[in-house]
Amino acid sequence: MNRILEKEYFSQHVVKFIVEAPMVAASRRPGHFVIVRTGEGGERIPLTIADADAERGTVMLVVQDVGESTHKICGLEPGDSFTDLVGPLGQATDIRRYGTVVCCGGGVGVAPLLPIVKAMKEAGNRVISILAARSESLIILEKEVAEYSDEVIIMTDDGSAGMKGLVTDGLESVIAREHVDLTVAIGPAVMMKFVAKTTEKYHIATMVSLNTIMVDGTGMCGACRVTVDGKTRFVCIDGPEFDAHKVDFDEMIMRLKSYN
Repeated sequence: MNRILEKEYFSQHVVKFIVEAPMVAASRRPGHFVIVRTGEGGERIPLTIADADAERGTVMLVVQDVGESTHKICGLEPGDSFTDLVGPLGQATDIRRYGTVVCCGGGVGVAPLLPIVKAMKEAGNRVISILAARSESLIILEKEVAEYSDEVIIMTDDGSAGMKGLVTDGLESVIAREHVDLTVAIGPAVMMKFVAKTTEKYHIATMVSLNTIMVDGTGMCGACRVTVDGKTRFVCIDGPEFDAHKVDFDEMIMRLKSYN
C-alpha cells in the first residue's frame, strides 16, 4: 500500500496528495501517469503525476471530486493508504529545446501541465504559461508554475482574476505579439479542441494530453481509444499526448459522455 503523507485542498472539490511511492518517484518522467485504487473492488482511477521527489520517494497527485470513486479518494487523510498505485504508465513528453513554448492549462489540467512546464524550462525554452478557470478560486498551482515560467497569464470566465476570457483569448494575445514554436494544452476536451483550432490557423505545432475514459491502463480494455490521424490509438499506451491537429475531438467528446 502507498501511504498518504500530506493533503491540501486547492478548492472545495480539488485535493492535492503527497503519496509514498519510491519506485514511481525514481522513474517517472513528465507526461507519465499512475492508476490508483481505494479499497478492494474499488474503481481504477488514472491520475497524472503532477510532481515527484525521488529523494523523498513521493509523488504529488491532484484529484477532482466528480464522482463516487473520486469522492472516496478525496475523503482520505494523511496516514491512510491507497490500496494500489500502479505506474508510471504512458509515454513520456518529448522534452527538448523548441524555442518559445506556450503551455495552456485549464482547471485541474494545470496539475499534469506543471512537470511539462518545469522540464521545458530546464531544456532551455522560453516558457509562457496560460492558466484558465471559471473563477479565481479554481486556479491551482499558480505559484509552482510561475517558478518555471518566463510569464504567466491568468484567464477567468468571470474576470475574478487576471483577464476576463477564455484560454484561447490569452493564446491569441501571445501569438499576436511574438513567434510561438510549440503549444501544449491540457484541460477539458472542449478547451483542448479550441486551442487546437486556434493554433492550426497559425500553423503552430500543438500537443495535447488526453483525458479519456480508462480502465486497465495497459492497452487491454480499449476503453480509452481515440482516433488520431484517422487511426485508432489507445491513450494509455500510445499517449496520453498526441498531435492536437490530428485528434478527432468530436468523437472523443461523444465517448466521454458514455456514463453521463
